[in-house]
Amino acid sequence: MLSTQSLPLIKATLPLVGERMPEIAKNFYGRMLTAHPDLFDGLFSRSNQKNGSQQQALAGSIAVFATYLVQNPDTTPEAMLSRIAHKHISLSIAPEQYDIVYKYLFEAIAEELSDVITAQIAGAWTEVYWLMAHALIKMEKGLYAGLASDKPLAPWVVVKKEAAGTDAVTFTLEPADDTPVTPALPGQYVSVTATMPDGIRQVRQYSLSAGTATTRVFTTKLDADGEVSPVLHRDVQVGDTLILSVPCGDITLDQGTGPLILASAGIGCTPSASILRSLVDTGSKREVLVLHAESNLERWALRDQMSEDIALLEAAELELWLEIPSEGHHEGFMSLENVTIPTDASVYLCGPLPFMRSLRSQALESGVPADRIHYEIFGPDLWLAGV
Repeated sequence: MLSTQSLPLIKATLPLVGERMPEIAKNFYGRMLTAHPDLFDGLFSRSNQKNGSQQQALAGSIAVFATYLVQNPDTTPEAMLSRIAHKHISLSIAPEQYDIVYKYLFEAIAEELSDVITAQIAGAWTEVYWLMAHALIKMEKGLYAGLASDKPLAPWVVVKKEAAGTDAVTFTLEPADDTPVTPALPGQYVSVTATMPDGIRQVRQYSLSAGTATTRVFTTKLDADGEVSPVLHRDVQVGDTLILSVPCGDITLDQGTGPLILASAGIGCTPSASILRSLVDTGSKREVLVLHAESNLERWALRDQMSEDIALLEAAELELWLEIPSEGHHEGFMSLENVTIPTDASVYLCGPLPFMRSLRSQALESGVPADRIHYEIFGPDLWLAGV
């Protein structure tokens, strides 16, 4: 709950802070990572720091949280906080790290707002920060308590590496030690830590595309401009060990019996594949409409797995959109214009942000309630999605 003293100060300064937050975030990361370069090893992404997207993510999260408090001073944005908390669990974030962030963030705020900052304004924004931090710490404590082990990160050995489509690879892993395994839910992701050529560990999140109680399966598309996927594609081989987090993400398959629409684009098909596989494993009779968009048929990374699972389900259908035409499929970008959506359907989206924005808007226009539209956002744009 935002105090009555801080509310008018936050409301008055929010436009200015929002305007300057990108520079505040850049200043903050510069200070913190200069003082703690070790945070690059297994936590912060060097690629996202170089392109500025990590700074945008921080700016977006704080601005969204503060705006929400101004509009709803007695509550907090639970959905946003839940997504951040799951991301933090996948990175093994500890409560004491919030103190480090506070120190350097507010040094940056003091410098970037030196022309207007007062003790009262600083106090109000300090309150916003700790409201957000304490809410996250509480959520994360609950998530940690639900794990099968007190170790959110553990070594897993690669037992299979297979090409998937024209530019993706699927990895199957098994536990490398006796750390208890936390079960994965359909639609969740894991953080994967890989060692770069210079010895620094870098982390990326990948949706699980299949797996059992004792295996993890994820599929990664090659990103030539990234650091992690080239190492995974080029250097990681069967028998190698990777560090994986426990499964995270709160966008998981609901346990109801109503119709499902799984809409994906590109490598966003991975959570759809996981959900389909779980439906097959449980003998589900739910009505399922799988919608997928791809540049061409050969590039569809999980084409065989998803097609086989759709065929095994009693009430599943597929509609495919291809930029390069192929007989029997839609041409161009995905559209819900001629798609019949059952009134009680749950819609799951995964893919690039523009794709999810467009599909969510179309689903809303088709009459699907907002609380039945689920989506997972990866990457540094996490809180700038506006969806």
